[in-house]
Amino acid sequence: MSQNPVFYSTRTLPRAGEVTLAATEKGLCLVSLAAPDAVAGWLQKRFPGRELAPDPAAVETAAAELREYLEGSRATFSVPLDLGGTAFQRQVWQAIAEIPYGKTRTYGELAAEVGRPQASRAVGAATGANPLCIVVPCHRVVGASGRLTGYAYGLSLKKALLDLEAGKGGE
Repeated sequence: MSQNPVFYSTRTLPRAGEVTLAATEKGLCLVSLAAPDAVAGWLQKRFPGRELAPDPAAVETAAAELREYLEGSRATFSVPLDLGGTAFQRQVWQAIAEIPYGKTRTYGELAAEVGRPQASRAVGAATGANPLCIVVPCHRVVGASGRLTGYAYGLSLKKALLDLEAGKGGE
């Protein structure tokens, strides 16, 4: 096995279906509902030359926390993260991570929070590039009118996650 492999495992989780989780020595680097070949391509692009190694144990804590969240018994995550991305993306993802459970923010509000009030489209692009869906809760970001917009895994899942957080069951 190569030095510093990227470990991954795919799980079936309530509400979300097939979820692939990946981790480096630094922490969780991916939570994705995309097809496995797309996930592998993304990981190879982000971590060129590193072996991708299936290892369910390496992501067990993250998978357990994600399951608890999806079952409605966890509001925050404690696993270490390896986000990658640009400085701006990390700044946006940090702002998203600080949106309280059960609350939403608009792209414009996030742009103001990161000190770029005219950059709501750039915030939208950074939100769309979030590698850790649900854990970095981009589903809590909504359009200016409060309308559900732009979620990589579909607006029905976004609504289900927001309903879950609002105590409506999320189904």
